[in-house]
Amino acid sequence: MERIGKFEKVSYDRFYQDWIRTIGPETDENCRRIYSGILLPRRATTGSAGYDFFLPAAVNLAPGETVNVPTGIRVRIAPGWLLAMFPRSGLGFRYRLQLNNTVGIIDADYYGSDNEGHIFAKITNDSNEGKTVSLEAGAGFLQGIFLPFGITEDDQVTAERNGGLGSTDRRQKSGKHD
Repeated sequence: MERIGKFEKVSYDRFYQDWIRTIGPETDENCRRIYSGILLPRRATTGSAGYDFFLPAAVNLAPGETVNVPTGIRVRIAPGWLLAMFPRSGLGFRYRLQLNNTVGIIDADYYGSDNEGHIFAKITNDSNEGKTVSLEAGAGFLQGIFLPFGITEDDQVTAERNGGLGSTDRRQKSGKHD
């Protein structure tokens, strides 16, 4: 099996800024406690394809509610690979817990981005059975699967990323693609 990536925590300063921006006001002391409890993604068994991502803090979502979770995690990925993000199967099956973009794609060049490659997961409880999703801090909620990808024979892209969600789209709209 090829070893093509490495998970790391983002810096505390990055995590704190992103937590305040997405979740809301938090004391430095409590945010440091949350940060220190962040678990790196890992596989559950030798046969698991997915690396489980764990919640940094408890989440309660009533039907229709959404939260954007700063995971505190980034990943270094070898060229020619990506990390595809999916909800854990059991949560999707029991609660219709969904990623708002259906599948998250983490590109190899995201690691060096100005936000340290901080991985976020915007999740929604899409239950049509009235079920509330209650997950404790440290509960697995996503799985990431490394996948290889290819490019076309005539690909000429030389642009480099510096940003997160939507940054490559902004570059294309501005005409700054090489």
